[in-house]
Amino acid sequence: MKGTSHGETVARFVLRPERSRLTWRFGTSLTKVRDMDDTATAQVRSFNRSVTQRIGALQDGYLARGRPLGASRVLWEIGRDGTDLRVLRARLDLDSGYLSRLVRSLEQDGLVVVETGSPDKRVRTVRLTDAGREERELLDRRSDELASSLLAPLSDAQRDRLVDAMGVVERLLTAGMVDVDVEDPTSTAARFCVESYFAELDARFDTGFDPSQSISADAAELTEPAGLLLVARLRGEPIGCGALKLHGREPAEIKRMWVAATARGLGVGRRILGELEQRAGERGAGLVRLETNGTLREATSLYRSAGYVEVEAFNDEPYAHHWFEKRLDA
Repeated sequence: MKGTSHGETVARFVLRPERSRLTWRFGTSLTKVRDMDDTATAQVRSFNRSVTQRIGALQDGYLARGRPLGASRVLWEIGRDGTDLRVLRARLDLDSGYLSRLVRSLEQDGLVVVETGSPDKRVRTVRLTDAGREERELLDRRSDELASSLLAPLSDAQRDRLVDAMGVVERLLTAGMVDVDVEDPTSTAARFCVESYFAELDARFDTGFDPSQSISADAAELTEPAGLLLVARLRGEPIGCGALKLHGREPAEIKRMWVAATARGLGVGRRILGELEQRAGERGAGLVRLETNGTLREATSLYRSAGYVEVEAFNDEPYAHHWFEKRLDA
């Protein structure tokens, strides 16, 4: 094996297999699902069966600890510093009733305690006890051992192939877990995204970035019917945004395109862009426009590859070097 990279990659599969959603995500139509190749669907189902059996997810006592995988995963996700139960539920995409039962079972085993917030009694934080911390460390060790056991029978070449394939599968499955939806531009998540966007522009632009000097896209302008803001979330956390300023049948403006550095490479920016185009078209716009700074080369590449054409400047944005547009009825 090469250092610890193999074991770390496999361990993520062993202790952190994500729960598949049973509800349809926004943008996933039944027609699209029916059009999928039957062979591809069969391969996914076969993969799921092989993985669940190989990592021991079918056993009542995962990693020989007398509790199922779900409870062990919750214990692991609580972490050393504890976590808000609402955050934990969003991160794992679990039904609130099911999570409550898992936490209650861990509580009965003396592994966690649940604390009620003050003054907000609705906020409940779950923390590991000393016994819980010891159990989590044991889970880590046994997960590493299980990961090593998956690799041990394979040749060096086979290990490389398996670990590389796991990395690809993890990235693609993670990309499929991203939710994109309309957000109130005054919400905490929206403000986080927009402020992160401003901070990144300020750090990357040679001249810095002052929002007051840029063309406006304030909360009122990003609220229907004037416009809208999309926020992308992964495991309940905001990781990207994009906005529209609408002008009836006149060209719509795309603004505030940002993706967190930790989420880049998952296709989030392209997905946000596509959903903005779709929503602009649904609201009567036949053309979308945007401008960008030359420093943001990855953004320029995205727009060109998505069918945008560079045109003459159509506004006086002081931070722009390139102006693009795309016909939606083409």
